[in-house]
Amino acid sequence: MDTTPEPPQSQPSAHPPEPEPEPEPERPEHPPRPDYDPPPAHAPRAPWSDGIRFAFGTLTVLPVRGTRWDREAAHAGMLCAPLAGLAVGLCAAAVGGVSLFLGGGALLAAVATVAIPAVLTRGLHLDGLADTADGLGSGKPAEDALRIMKRSDIGPFGVITLLFVLLGQVAALAELYGQDWAHGAVGAAVAGVTARCALTLAARVGVPAARPEGLGAAVAGSVPWRSAGVVAALTVVGCAAVAVPFGPYDVVRNAFAALAALAAAELLLHHCHRRLGGVTGDVFGALAETAATTALVVLTFG
Repeated sequence: MDTTPEPPQSQPSAHPPEPEPEPEPERPEHPPRPDYDPPPAHAPRAPWSDGIRFAFGTLTVLPVRGTRWDREAAHAGMLCAPLAGLAVGLCAAAVGGVSLFLGGGALLAAVATVAIPAVLTRGLHLDGLADTADGLGSGKPAEDALRIMKRSDIGPFGVITLLFVLLGQVAALAELYGQDWAHGAVGAAVAGVTARCALTLAARVGVPAARPEGLGAAVAGSVPWRSAGVVAALTVVGCAAVAVPFGPYDVVRNAFAALAALAAAELLLHHCHRRLGGVTGDVFGALAETAATTALVVLTFG
């Protein structure tokens, strides 16, 4: 018989063993980058002279030599965009006035006034309008729509859109010139300023670029919300102020025309943001022509 004593049983510990810590999930070395470079916490600064050169050098063909094309200059340049629009509008009004002085009539003066912005921008805004119409009208996904917009040819949507927009601008200016040269000149100036102010709003923080290259990527998100709002408010007030000699009704009508123009451009911008994922140089051109046409049409009301 085995008399070997059994080994003593181990007593349960008064403190249960601590659970092993779970391994922490692996973290990426760098956070994922967004589709576009967000602006810094504080708006970049650049001299206003560089901003004016950037605005005129980018949005017009006037002989203004730009010295800087970086993000800081883009910020100041897009804030100065309405000044470039004012210069274009005044040039258009001057040519329309000369046409009237030579006896050309209201319709011919309107055609000349519409032609000047196209000449001073090399038709880039009209080309952007046509390309944007082709891309959005295709009904295809964003990548395919952007590919269509980048083509050099113009499709049926673009041709139809250009036709109606130019006809609308000429018809509205002809009616304004039919009143007198001053109303036509004010209409040309208001259209030019509001068209470029729409670009300032489109370059605000929160609106990304649809492509990593081009004008849209250079200026997208470069303007803080507050600065864009101030420029828009000054534009509306300025458009109303130039109508003071015509009476209070024209002051209200000019202010409403500017507001309607910016609202129409914002609707198009929202649609392009949703469909294309952001803005491009073509979208900027479409916004400018949309705002200009809306302003001219509203000025004929009443």
